[in-house]
Amino acid sequence: MRPLTSLDTFFLAAEDGRTVTNVSSLAILDKYGPDGKTLTRKHLQDLIGERLHLLAPLRWRLATVPFGVGHPYWIDGEVDLDFHVRELALVAPGDLAALETQVARLAEHPMDRSHPLWEVYLIHGLQDDRVAVLTKLHHAAVDGMSGAEVMNILLDGSPDGRDIAPAPRYRPEKEPGQLSMLARGLAAIPGQQLNSIGAAQRTMTNLDHVAVLRSIPGIGRIGRTVRGATQLYQGDGSALTAPSVTAPRLRINGRISPHRQLALVSLPLDEVKALKEHFHTTVNDVVVALCTGALRRWLLDLGELPDKPLVGMIPISVRTKKEFGTFGNKVSSMVAELPTDEPNPIVRLRRCREGLREAKETMHAVPASLMRDANDLVPPILFGRAMGLVTTFASSEALAPAANLVVSNVPGSRSRLYCAGHAVLEHYPVSTISDSLGLNVTVFSYTDRLEIGLVGDSTLVENLHGLAAAFPDELKLLNEAQSATSSEGVIQ
Repeated sequence: MRPLTSLDTFFLAAEDGRTVTNVSSLAILDKYGPDGKTLTRKHLQDLIGERLHLLAPLRWRLATVPFGVGHPYWIDGEVDLDFHVRELALVAPGDLAALETQVARLAEHPMDRSHPLWEVYLIHGLQDDRVAVLTKLHHAAVDGMSGAEVMNILLDGSPDGRDIAPAPRYRPEKEPGQLSMLARGLAAIPGQQLNSIGAAQRTMTNLDHVAVLRSIPGIGRIGRTVRGATQLYQGDGSALTAPSVTAPRLRINGRISPHRQLALVSLPLDEVKALKEHFHTTVNDVVVALCTGALRRWLLDLGELPDKPLVGMIPISVRTKKEFGTFGNKVSSMVAELPTDEPNPIVRLRRCREGLREAKETMHAVPASLMRDANDLVPPILFGRAMGLVTTFASSEALAPAANLVVSNVPGSRSRLYCAGHAVLEHYPVSTISDSLGLNVTVFSYTDRLEIGLVGDSTLVENLHGLAAAFPDELKLLNEAQSATSSEGVIQ
């Protein structure tokens, strides 16, 4: 049995009938393989079954502790592939809009916690002889980086696949009884209390750096006071300032509904790299600048562009090399200003670069474990109530939101990948939203494209496809700016 950390448990407690915390991806495939045969559900079941011994999170099932006195555990058990691997078909004409609608509906549904927390859907009926595969993994079992590890095991670099070592002899873990789980939960309490001592010092010293707490009145003052007292006691004259960015409250920062909408857009990666070289920035700087410009266009069209810059919450992996293959959650987040108030695209790019650099410097100055430390302070028995209070505060109109949206850029394979011999033509992220963060923009790089998945709440986000359409327009604008400047006109 494997205990969930407080951060893993956070993603379970966050689900409340409206919020669903999955790490999902959508692969669009060639319908026919090298042998001319159509991809079937049986092909996917055989593929997963052959590699199941390499995919621990796909075997994990939750075992809860009675009365919530401890965090849940993962039991390594049997997997019913007939339950987890499903198929359906789009209604005619099977275009991109129909796919987006269907995937949004699948993504908004929580998973059955009596089974391992993953689902795979084979979607037929796409135009142009294509099929799609939606993979849903629960955030309690994997973060973005370990979710990518799962996909790397499932996908191949050749249509011929690869040799997979035979599975060792497997004995599923026995289902524990409630009395046994209660004993485990009680036995873990002293260790949790001991861990909370160090977590309390790290959290209180950096309280105003915890993204979800920054907007609560008085938090900044408390954080500065505790930090100052700690530095005085330790004789440390260094000063750590909290992020100074403050997000304006938009419609998208309210309380979300159970319903989602999805928009997909693809951009040429070579053009983004050319902009990076010309303006001496990074690919991530350009991606964030594209997102910022697209948001500005979208909000202008809606008549809702604020005078202040927006603020993006950017998930960051803090997984070390030794922690690869261990799955679970090793994540943090940083907040960065998105200068939607700036009309000049080159100045916007420069400000994005500066804002990201400042955000990274601040993030590197705080403990990598800060997100988990903050959760360690909450006793397991109070976890659900605490999450409810946090989301209530976050979506309250009386407070400034911690951020306006989530923005994430995930590097992917530059080479073509294959699923059961079928070429992956496009690969999109399908991420999650929550109260006060009703819009998520996540970017995958795959082969020579940037594949962008926009997820929005159906009631809070107006004209999501208008935002998606603004991305190629913004790329065109940056290309025109590049053409109008010489190689000497780089961003200083």
